[in-house]
Amino acid sequence: ALKLRAGDKHCLVARSKCYLKLGDTENALKDAEASLQNDKTFSKGLYQKAETLYTMGDFEFALVFYHRGCRLRPELEKFRLGIEKSQEAIVNCIGSPSSVKLENKEDLCFISRQAESKKANQKLQIKLTKDQKWTRKREPVRNPKTERQLLGELYADKAYLEKLLKDEDLMESSTKQGIKVADLVLSGISYLDTRSEFWQQQKPIYARVRERKLRQQRWIRDKKQKPAEVGRYIVKSMEDIDMLLTGDCPEESCKKAERVLKTIQGWSEDEVPNKNELIGNLYSCIGNAQLEMGRMEAALQSHKMDLEFARQNDLPDAVSRALDNIGRVYARMGKLQEAIETWEEKIPMAKSSLEKTWLFHEIGQCYLELDKAETAQNYGQKSLQSADEEGDIEWQLHATVLVAQAQVKLKDYRSAILNFEKALEKAKLIHNEAAQKAIIIALDYVSKSFIEELSERREETTVYSLKDNSLERCGERAESEQSAGTPADEKRPEGARKRQEELGNNKEERKEQESEEEASEGEQR
Repeated sequence: ALKLRAGDKHCLVARSKCYLKLGDTENALKDAEASLQNDKTFSKGLYQKAETLYTMGDFEFALVFYHRGCRLRPELEKFRLGIEKSQEAIVNCIGSPSSVKLENKEDLCFISRQAESKKANQKLQIKLTKDQKWTRKREPVRNPKTERQLLGELYADKAYLEKLLKDEDLMESSTKQGIKVADLVLSGISYLDTRSEFWQQQKPIYARVRERKLRQQRWIRDKKQKPAEVGRYIVKSMEDIDMLLTGDCPEESCKKAERVLKTIQGWSEDEVPNKNELIGNLYSCIGNAQLEMGRMEAALQSHKMDLEFARQNDLPDAVSRALDNIGRVYARMGKLQEAIETWEEKIPMAKSSLEKTWLFHEIGQCYLELDKAETAQNYGQKSLQSADEEGDIEWQLHATVLVAQAQVKLKDYRSAILNFEKALEKAKLIHNEAAQKAIIIALDYVSKSFIEELSERREETTVYSLKDNSLERCGERAESEQSAGTPADEKRPEGARKRQEELGNNKEERKEQESEEEASEGEQR
């Protein structure tokens, strides 16, 4: 690309990055400076030059270019981070500025001389000859303990490469590409030495020791938190989780609960006496948030974890809470039978009448959806009884509607109408307009169904009356024959005599049925 467009600043920055990755800081710096030749305000070039200087250990000059870039492009985070890491490296090397007292005794030309000598040294850093490389290993080395601290995990690699140098036969051999093994090994060691020098400048051993001590002090201080502070943290966290959930922010609530759970799991039972109870409670909060987010399977697992902790630690209230939540998740998933079984397990644990009202209502609703109307009616009546004990009009309304719905499925329309009318009165008491509209629609439907049933009964009654009239006429003919002097009982067969006896019975039954219908119609009117 640079052959096609010589001096392209973007290509120069890209090549500078590659040189820097290879550890060739000299060429990396050249390309970075070349990218700034025509445009001193090129932010990418400034950042690349600052990064190269930082890698070379020139933290002060790197800080200068990070500041320049930050002034030009203050919105870029990378310049601010560069300033921070350069300042940290400088403080690690020379200590805090407050501890240094500068005296202006001579001129400051030594700074320029220092920079010149550094550039001269950089130019001399050409690839070592074979003899120089071999003599390098005779140079004094650092204390192994210091080197181990500087290199960290790479110390084992360096020790392995140095061990290979002792194998003279291996060092004389070459790879398939014709490269001497000795050159490869020495270049690896040289690279590790360069990196350890850089890390020594960036964060000296004394700075690491001081940092480790500060970290240990911080850890000990955190571990020795006062019980009051722990309690305040837990209470505040639980309030925040609850507020986020009720404020329609289930995702944030879930994340907060997961963070608090991780924190509490890292504490001992001495610091948090009710640790297991809190963990279960947090699983419950996570499950509720996941349910609101629509993550049903995850919510079910979280509530099951809550149930497991509650049973392991013999916490009956927590067991009741977990069963309640698991039932709700099953109901939302459409697994109504599992929801019923879970809630029925919870029934003996329900303490207040209000809790029983809700529980019986939900179980009854599930049975109603499973077309088990009779069982649904029973649970609805239990819910209504508990609501009456509590004196809660709203739950009385819900329970009454459930009973009426079950009676509609059982085709007990008369009772359903009566219960819907009671529910309508309760809806008016609490000014629930939506419930009033729904109940009026239901009443209209049930009334129509009841009228249709009455019509069917009337038709059946008409058919029976026609049959009775025909039997009555047969009886009249028999009586006329008897009055004419013919012994009808002798002439008629046994079946005719039986029909005459049935006639008298049917007349009485018809009269009773008509009187009942008249009474019911009057009541309906």
